[in-house]
Amino acid sequence: MNDILDKLKGKRILVVGDVMLDRYWWGSVGRISPEAPVPIVELERTTVAAGGAANVAA
Repeated sequence: MNDILDKLKGKRILVVGDVMLDRYWWGSVGRISPEAPVPIVELERTTVAAGGAANVAA
């Protein structure tokens, strides 16, 4: 693997694909909704990161 990576040093590589933005929500579940069986989350923080082809290119 290192041999392959060494051969690619200094080369330009084209990544083709969809660029996406991944968003993650972090929190705690305190209860289940009475209207539907879904958790009610108390949001503590959110994070975003490159996704799709942007993740590969990064």
